[in-house]
Formats: sequence, C-alpha cells, structure tokens
Amino acid sequence: MSDSWLDRIPTNERQRIREKLHLSDVEYAQLRENVKGPEDLKREMERNELLAELKLGMELEPKLAEALRAQVQEDMRQHGLPSVLNASHLSSDLTQAMEKGDFAISVEADPQTNVDQLVLVPEGKVAEAVPVSQQFSEQYLGQFKKAA
Repeated sequence: MSDSWLDRIPTNERQRIREKLHLSDVEYAQLRENVKGPEDLKREMERNELLAELKLGMELEPKLAEALRAQVQEDMRQHGLPSVLNASHLSSDLTQAMEKGDFAISVEADPQTNVDQLVLVPEGKVAEAVPVSQQFSEQYLGQFKKAA
C-alpha cells in the first residue's frame, strides 16, 4: 500500500512543487557558478581559522589587540579613513571617534554575507561596527600569520 503523505497532496500542489524544483538552463548555470571547489573551500577554512586565532589572541593578549589598533590608526593616517574602512558614509561623530582612536577591533560576521571579518567598533556604540576593507584585512591577517 503506497499511502504516503505525498499521495494526500492535491494535484495542483504537486504540480507547483514539480515546477519549483525544475530549474531552467540559466538558473542552473548561475547555481553552478556559486559552487565552491576544494581549493576555494581550503582557502576559506584557513582564513576562518586565522580569524578565530586572531580573535582569541586579542581576547587573551591585550597587547596584541593594542598593537593591531595602533597599526590601524597608522594606516588611517597614511592612507585615509575611507581606504581603510569599508563604509560608504560615516557620521561626523563616528569619523572623529575613529580618527582619535576611540575604537576597539573585533572579528564579527557580516550580517549580509555571514562571513567573518575584522571590524572597528566605536567605544560606546557597539551597534555601529564598521568593517575594515578587504585589502587591509588581508594585510593584517598576513602579518598575524607571519608572527604566529
């Protein structure tokens, strides 16, 4: 007896489910582009491990967090705030706080992509974390990897 729950679904619902599961050639090609290969996954895992070690190191060793903060401040002076931070617009209060060095560095997940990244958190405004640009994040992670 094939009295499964699928047999109890109305015909129009079964048809809708079949259509939903069928992908066009264009949709399938787009889906294939998003598939990551073993090399991509390996690089992503190494980056995540490095970020986790950096986060733990900053929590356990305040000198490490302070040294990274000093490096970020120096880069902001040399290259400018917009090139170091990945933010299109910042309020004047936030800009002044960042330029004065009133921030902490943390590793948090981007709410849109769920990818961990370095962020600057202004003192007293945890909700306004500003991500560090990809170029400088990779530079800081490379320095941390060499030191470790």
